[in-house]
Amino acid sequence: MFDSALSRCSTLLLLALAALAALANADPKNMCGDQEGYSQSGYRVQNNLWGKGSATSGSQCSAFNSASGSSVAWSTTWEWYGGQDNVKSYAYSSRDFTKILVSQISSIPTAAVWSVSNSNIRANVAYDLFTAKDINHATSSGDYELMVWLGRYGGVNPIGSFKSNVNVGGRSWALWVGYNGSMKVFSFVAPSPVTNFSGNVKDFYNYLTLSEGFPASSQNLISKLMMLLRDGLVWMLS
Repeated sequence: MFDSALSRCSTLLLLALAALAALANADPKNMCGDQEGYSQSGYRVQNNLWGKGSATSGSQCSAFNSASGSSVAWSTTWEWYGGQDNVKSYAYSSRDFTKILVSQISSIPTAAVWSVSNSNIRANVAYDLFTAKDINHATSSGDYELMVWLGRYGGVNPIGSFKSNVNVGGRSWALWVGYNGSMKVFSFVAPSPVTNFSGNVKDFYNYLTLSEGFPASSQNLISKLMMLLRDGLVWMLS
């Protein structure tokens, strides 16, 4: 999340793939350490306070509420002061999977329900995926990054610059393109928060292959995160 010098206290609740019923009877696993995480049923939730040093003060805790073979429910609560426009955290959930060429993937179906308790924040909610030609590339980055922003708050923007408005999966998105070092980043941004989302992430790769020259036949999907939360940015991916 990116927060201003003023206090920004909020909670993000993510219920991915219809885990609503499980959440009601959950015994949350709370995590407040900088890199504290918890894994169950093929999912991992990580607190990851990567940039907390850019804040003058504050804290963030995440909770793993429940998981099954097809769903995960978790939340994160934060309050940061100072360091406007600097990333404080990357709280996220990830899904176990086998690395594979994007061109060999037929479908990446996903669904997510999420909410924030306070919209007076600087944050975004998004899916985030990395691909690389080298299948053994570190999973924290790649040759290409795909982000699907389901929500953004406080005027934060993706890396790069706006290119065009496009239609993918029956929805309108603002496509932003830029670079994070040598990694090319494509971000599809919803015009308003989509708090109940169901779609196919492969549709975005199909669009990039046809319209942006994305080399699907030589890029391996190496990292698949669900709901990545940054300070000033809350991201999600599945």
